[in-house]
Amino acid sequence: MAYVIGVDCGTSGTKTVLFDERGNVISSKTIEYPMYQPKNGYAEQDPADWADAMINTIGYVVRESGVNKDDIKGIGISGQMHGLVMLDGDNNVLRRSIIWCDQRTANEVEQMNKTVGRERLVEITANPALTGWTAAKILWVRNNEPQIYSKVKHILLPKDYLRFILTGEYAAEVSDASGMQLLDVPNRKWSDELLSAFEIDKSWLGKLYESCEITGTLTKSAAKLLGLNENTIVVGGAGDNAAAALGTGVAEDGKAFTTIGTSGVVFAHTSQISIDKKGRVHTCCAAVPNTWHVMGVTQGAGLSLKWFRDNFCMSEKETAKLMGVDEYYLMDRQAENVPIGANRLLYLPYLMGERTPHLDPDARGVFFGLSAVHTRRDMLRAVMEGVAYSLRDCVEVFREMNINVNDMTACGGGGTSPLWRSMLADLYNCEVKTASSKEGPALGAAILALVGAGIYTSVPEACNAVVKTDKIRKPVSVNVPEYEKYYRLYREIYPALREQFRKLSVI
Repeated sequence: MAYVIGVDCGTSGTKTVLFDERGNVISSKTIEYPMYQPKNGYAEQDPADWADAMINTIGYVVRESGVNKDDIKGIGISGQMHGLVMLDGDNNVLRRSIIWCDQRTANEVEQMNKTVGRERLVEITANPALTGWTAAKILWVRNNEPQIYSKVKHILLPKDYLRFILTGEYAAEVSDASGMQLLDVPNRKWSDELLSAFEIDKSWLGKLYESCEITGTLTKSAAKLLGLNENTIVVGGAGDNAAAALGTGVAEDGKAFTTIGTSGVVFAHTSQISIDKKGRVHTCCAAVPNTWHVMGVTQGAGLSLKWFRDNFCMSEKETAKLMGVDEYYLMDRQAENVPIGANRLLYLPYLMGERTPHLDPDARGVFFGLSAVHTRRDMLRAVMEGVAYSLRDCVEVFREMNINVNDMTACGGGGTSPLWRSMLADLYNCEVKTASSKEGPALGAAILALVGAGIYTSVPEACNAVVKTDKIRKPVSVNVPEYEKYYRLYREIYPALREQFRKLSVI
């Protein structure tokens, strides 16, 4: 039996899992670390914390598993995207990493648009200039910390810094690099045009690979530290969402996943690149060679239900404690007793503005149609339906881009809700299933290592062998047109309120 290691470098911590070649978990360990916010809107982490967490979690799963190190064939790394790691000529980290959720770069985004032009940026990088992405952060350091910028010799993403710790190689792979806004996404190579326009030295960037390609092997010192062989391969790995896609089996056309966490993500695979010129969804290189993915984001998905729970569901919280169950389970049971349409009550889940499809930070949450007949239970149902309508909006953008989905997997905390899955099945009008494994990005990274090690010949083959389906929810034919009526009305509400949202934001 062959084994591989999947490392997932997240924002709250790093999780490392040792899998066998069939995707079974042998051993797992997570180590958490802090995030620093020196100013409002800033978000930073220390790359040394990531490295320590990776070394200690890999060492733990190797020791605790009892697996012979000769049978551990490879390592794959998944990581939080968009973070900036800067090294000097001696490989010292020059400053804490500015991570994905940092919002300090509004001026640099304006600078990028002025230098290159918004339309040209979208043509090259498949996305408009964004404050959280890496290129704007590089420019921010140049504009605000010239003494640090003058020492830069290498620029890496978070997981690629971890690769360097393991292998000594300066390397990147296309899925994660797609989030830097320095990659020519259609052609899967660094963009000389953008590097020239932004005056960034190409030699600072790592050699580019596809996600399943071997980027190096463990150094002698790393192998000794981890209890592994020097010839243990390290593959390209993937950005967190691209790795999560593989961990849920999304590696072929027609396949997609929906995540309902704090925010909501709808992610679809495509073998033909498709770019939304309006910038409503992200297009990036997929972790499957020579393919891409599109990703829509709704800001207030699980957040909306949590907000409702914390402010209106005190009795469910108390009852859940007494029964020893999750309060969300009781909330599900309450909402199940309300008909589709929540007795003619609609909810817009824009508590944090909205990304897809409106690109409007001023948008706000709305209950539409509220009357004296409505109860708290109706409002709960409306919140869940409103989140589902917002996720359907993402799918509608995909359809405009000629990307059709007929195989959907639900994941994230909200994906455990049978009611939410049934709403999605009826609104997408396709089966919605869950994956047996909950390891997501770590499993996706391990799948890439299995391919790199030659245990499987392709990423789709590995996904088909490793990823197993758990529950399946089919659309109910009579529900589909009923939801459609309310969804069509839902789509009319935001345009009618757009200007009023703007006015509210400046009062």
